[in-house]
Amino acid sequence: MTQDYDRFNELKKIELCEPCAGIQRNWRKAPGHFELTQGSNYKRERATGTVTITRYVCERCGTNWEYENDKNNMHAGWSVTGRRS
Repeated sequence: MTQDYDRFNELKKIELCEPCAGIQRNWRKAPGHFELTQGSNYKRERATGTVTITRYVCERCGTNWEYENDKNNMHAGWSVTGRRS
């Protein structure tokens, strides 16, 4: 539980550039922005089946993002995963 709280506080401190701050999180089909560079993707098993998760990094502020494309969950979508090292 402490690790989850520490991770939450770490992500809360990340300062996003204006375009990143405008991304609607946890909503499928929400647009990203043009300075996001696509990285790798991977598959993850969910209760509703296999979903694809694609990694992105913002070239302006260095924020790492993941986009979960789960057609059965409208609350998937964008999430911040950290900062580029």
